[in-house]
Amino acid sequence: MGTFFMFGKYSSEALKEISAERTDKANNLIKKFGGEVISMYALLGKKDLVFIVNLPGIEQAMKASVALSKLTGISFTTSPAVTVEEFDKMIAEL
Repeated sequence: MGTFFMFGKYSSEALKEISAERTDKANNLIKKFGGEVISMYALLGKKDLVFIVNLPGIEQAMKASVALSKLTGISFTTSPAVTVEEFDKMIAEL
């Protein structure tokens, strides 16, 4: 399993559909791709949302990102993430 940050930006249409029901649908969609939502946050600034999720791999992350955009009308940018401790170990091998 890998950790991914999914940054979302609302369209004007997506804003009209904000609801707990849509959030539940988004959670279920992540599960469909073998994932788990760790946390979700609303943001101020360039991005409106961030989901922190665990997914089996890049393929599932890409599929989940596109499927979420189709489901919600929210544009998602998805990035893999590692802990700083994991990063330090990777870089120490150089």
